[in-house]
Amino acid sequence: MLCLAAAITVHQLTPAPADTVPALSASRDLPAGTAVQSADLEMIRIPPGMRTDGTLGAREQATGRQLAAPLRKGQLVNDAQLLGPGLLTGTPPGSAAVPLRMADASSIQLVSPGQLVDVVLTAGNGFDQPGQSEVLASGVPVLWTATKGGDSGQWLGTSETDGLIVVAASAGQAARLAGASTQGKLFFVLVGPPQSG
Repeated sequence: MLCLAAAITVHQLTPAPADTVPALSASRDLPAGTAVQSADLEMIRIPPGMRTDGTLGAREQATGRQLAAPLRKGQLVNDAQLLGPGLLTGTPPGSAAVPLRMADASSIQLVSPGQLVDVVLTAGNGFDQPGQSEVLASGVPVLWTATKGGDSGQWLGTSETDGLIVVAASAGQAARLAGASTQGKLFFVLVGPPQSG
Protein backbone atom coordinates (compact mmCIF):
# COMPACT_ATOMS: atom_id res chain seq x y z
CA MET A 1 0.00 0.00 0.00
CA LEU A 2 2.87 2.35 0.81
CA CYS A 3 4.43 1.71 -2.62
CA LEU A 4 1.10 2.33 -4.35
CA ALA A 5 0.63 5.57 -2.43
CA ALA A 6 4.15 6.69 -3.30
CA ALA A 7 3.60 5.91 -6.98
CA ILE A 8 0.34 7.90 -7.04
CA THR A 9 2.03 10.84 -5.31
CA VAL A 10 4.94 10.83 -7.78
CA HIS A 11 2.52 10.61 -10.72
CA GLN A 12 0.51 13.56 -9.45
CA LEU A 13 3.59 15.70 -8.83
CA THR A 14 5.14 14.96 -12.24
CA PRO A 15 4.03 17.58 -14.76
CA ALA A 16 2.24 16.27 -17.81
CA PRO A 17 4.45 16.30 -20.91
CA ALA A 18 3.84 19.40 -23.02
CA ASP A 19 2.55 19.01 -26.56
CA THR A 20 5.43 18.91 -29.04
CA VAL A 21 5.82 18.76 -32.80
CA PRO A 22 8.67 17.31 -34.90
CA ALA A 23 11.26 19.64 -36.38
CA LEU A 24 14.57 19.33 -38.20
CA SER A 25 17.70 20.83 -36.74
CA ALA A 26 21.33 20.89 -37.86
CA SER A 27 23.39 18.16 -36.20
CA ARG A 28 26.61 20.15 -36.76
CA ASP A 29 27.73 23.54 -38.05
CA LEU A 30 26.98 23.65 -41.78
CA PRO A 31 28.49 26.28 -44.10
CA ALA A 32 26.42 27.92 -46.80
CA GLY A 33 26.50 25.90 -50.01
CA THR A 34 26.48 22.52 -48.26
CA ALA A 35 24.55 19.79 -50.05
CA VAL A 36 22.60 18.56 -47.05
CA GLN A 37 22.94 14.89 -46.14
CA SER A 38 20.78 12.88 -43.76
CA ALA A 39 23.62 12.77 -41.22
CA ASP A 40 23.67 16.58 -41.15
CA LEU A 41 20.14 16.61 -39.72
CA GLU A 42 18.60 15.69 -36.42
CA MET A 43 14.91 15.17 -35.68
CA ILE A 44 13.86 16.91 -32.49
CA ARG A 45 10.58 17.76 -30.82
CA ILE A 46 9.72 21.33 -29.96
CA PRO A 47 6.71 23.17 -28.50
CA PRO A 48 4.27 24.15 -31.26
CA GLY A 49 4.84 27.84 -30.54
CA MET A 50 8.51 27.52 -31.55
CA ARG A 51 7.65 26.18 -34.99
CA THR A 52 7.45 29.06 -37.47
CA ASP A 53 6.13 29.02 -41.03
CA GLY A 54 8.51 27.06 -43.23
CA THR A 55 10.10 25.02 -40.43
CA LEU A 56 10.82 21.56 -41.85
CA GLY A 57 9.68 18.44 -40.03
CA ALA A 58 10.94 15.58 -42.22
CA ARG A 59 14.45 14.67 -43.40
CA GLU A 60 13.37 14.17 -47.02
CA GLN A 61 12.35 17.83 -47.20
CA ALA A 62 15.98 18.93 -46.87
CA THR A 63 18.17 15.95 -47.85
CA GLY A 64 20.04 16.59 -51.09
CA ARG A 65 19.23 20.29 -51.21
CA GLN A 66 21.83 23.06 -50.98
CA LEU A 67 22.01 25.54 -48.13
CA ALA A 68 21.61 29.19 -49.03
CA ALA A 69 22.89 30.31 -45.63
CA PRO A 70 25.05 28.76 -42.92
CA LEU A 71 23.42 26.84 -40.07
CA ARG A 72 24.71 26.49 -36.54
CA LYS A 73 24.50 23.17 -34.71
CA GLY A 74 21.02 22.88 -33.19
CA GLN A 75 19.48 25.60 -35.38
CA LEU A 76 16.07 24.74 -36.85
CA VAL A 77 15.99 24.19 -40.62
CA ASN A 78 13.61 26.44 -42.57
CA ASP A 79 12.66 26.15 -46.25
CA ALA A 80 13.93 29.69 -46.91
CA GLN A 81 17.46 28.54 -45.93
CA LEU A 82 17.57 26.14 -48.86
CA LEU A 83 18.14 26.86 -52.53
CA GLY A 84 14.97 26.28 -54.46
CA PRO A 85 11.40 27.53 -54.18
CA GLY A 86 11.77 28.29 -50.47
CA LEU A 87 14.49 30.80 -51.28
CA LEU A 88 11.86 32.95 -53.01
CA THR A 89 9.59 33.08 -49.97
CA GLY A 90 8.17 36.58 -49.61
CA THR A 91 9.11 37.76 -53.10
CA PRO A 92 6.41 38.99 -55.51
CA PRO A 93 4.48 36.33 -57.47
CA GLY A 94 6.29 35.33 -60.65
CA SER A 95 9.76 36.02 -59.24
CA ALA A 96 12.64 33.82 -60.38
CA ALA A 97 15.92 32.97 -58.68
CA VAL A 98 18.60 33.82 -61.25
CA PRO A 99 22.25 32.73 -60.79
CA LEU A 100 24.83 35.21 -62.07
CA ARG A 101 28.60 34.93 -62.36
CA MET A 102 30.29 38.20 -61.50
CA ALA A 103 33.38 39.25 -63.46
CA ASP A 104 35.18 40.11 -60.21
CA ALA A 105 34.72 37.02 -58.02
CA SER A 106 36.23 38.73 -54.97
CA SER A 107 33.59 41.47 -55.06
CA ILE A 108 30.87 39.15 -53.77
CA GLN A 109 32.54 39.27 -50.36
CA LEU A 110 31.00 42.74 -50.11
CA VAL A 111 27.39 41.61 -50.50
CA SER A 112 25.11 39.51 -48.29
CA PRO A 113 21.69 37.96 -48.84
CA GLY A 114 18.97 40.58 -48.52
CA GLN A 115 20.99 43.46 -49.96
CA LEU A 116 19.70 45.22 -53.08
CA VAL A 117 21.92 45.50 -56.15
CA ASP A 118 21.84 46.86 -59.67
CA VAL A 119 23.21 44.30 -62.14
CA VAL A 120 25.38 45.94 -64.80
CA LEU A 121 26.61 44.40 -68.07
CA THR A 122 29.81 45.85 -69.53
CA ALA A 123 30.48 44.96 -73.16
CA GLY A 124 33.75 45.48 -74.98
CA ASN A 125 37.17 44.15 -74.18
CA GLY A 126 38.71 47.35 -72.83
CA PHE A 127 41.26 47.53 -75.68
CA ASP A 128 40.22 47.95 -79.31
CA GLN A 129 36.51 47.69 -78.52
CA PRO A 130 35.22 50.43 -76.19
CA GLY A 131 33.26 49.28 -73.17
CA GLN A 132 29.59 50.18 -72.91
CA SER A 133 27.65 49.60 -69.72
CA GLU A 134 23.98 48.74 -69.42
CA VAL A 135 21.91 48.23 -66.28
CA LEU A 136 20.10 44.92 -66.80
CA ALA A 137 18.19 44.92 -63.52
CA SER A 138 17.72 47.58 -60.86
CA GLY A 139 17.24 47.05 -57.13
CA VAL A 140 17.07 43.26 -57.16
CA PRO A 141 17.56 41.49 -53.81
CA VAL A 142 20.46 39.08 -53.38
CA LEU A 143 19.24 35.65 -52.27
CA TRP A 144 22.54 33.81 -52.00
CA THR A 145 26.28 34.30 -52.52
CA ALA A 146 28.81 31.60 -53.31
CA THR A 147 31.35 32.56 -50.70
CA LYS A 148 31.97 34.84 -47.75
CA GLY A 149 35.46 35.92 -46.77
CA GLY A 150 36.99 33.98 -49.65
CA ASP A 151 36.42 30.66 -47.87
CA SER A 152 35.55 28.48 -50.84
CA GLY A 153 37.36 25.40 -49.60
CA GLN A 154 34.24 24.11 -47.86
CA TRP A 155 32.21 24.21 -51.06
CA LEU A 156 31.26 21.44 -53.36
CA GLY A 157 32.53 22.45 -56.75
CA THR A 158 34.91 25.07 -55.25
CA SER A 159 36.11 27.02 -58.32
CA GLU A 160 32.85 26.29 -60.15
CA THR A 161 30.97 28.45 -57.63
CA ASP A 162 33.50 31.30 -57.57
CA GLY A 163 31.83 34.61 -58.32
CA LEU A 164 28.29 33.26 -58.24
CA ILE A 165 25.38 35.11 -56.70
CA VAL A 166 21.65 34.40 -56.94
CA VAL A 167 19.20 37.28 -57.21
CA ALA A 168 15.40 37.45 -57.18
CA ALA A 169 14.20 38.89 -60.47
CA SER A 170 10.89 39.60 -62.17
CA ALA A 171 10.07 37.72 -65.37
CA GLY A 172 11.30 40.63 -67.50
CA GLN A 173 14.51 41.03 -65.52
CA ALA A 174 15.15 37.28 -65.59
CA ALA A 175 14.87 37.28 -69.39
CA ARG A 176 17.54 40.03 -69.62
CA LEU A 177 19.80 38.39 -67.04
CA ALA A 178 19.69 34.82 -68.37
CA GLY A 179 22.91 34.17 -70.26
CA ALA A 180 24.05 37.77 -69.82
CA SER A 181 27.53 36.67 -68.77
CA THR A 182 28.11 35.38 -72.32
CA GLN A 183 27.52 38.90 -73.70
CA GLY A 184 30.10 40.64 -71.55
CA LYS A 185 31.22 41.11 -67.98
CA LEU A 186 28.71 41.33 -65.13
CA PHE A 187 29.14 43.58 -62.12
CA PHE A 188 26.85 44.67 -59.31
CA VAL A 189 26.33 48.01 -57.63
CA LEU A 190 25.04 48.13 -54.06
CA VAL A 191 21.91 50.26 -53.78
CA GLY A 192 19.63 51.31 -50.93
CA PRO A 193 15.92 50.55 -50.58
CA PRO A 194 13.58 52.65 -52.75
CA GLN A 195 12.35 55.88 -51.19
CA SER A 196 8.68 55.83 -50.25
CA GLY A 197 6.31 58.67 -51.10
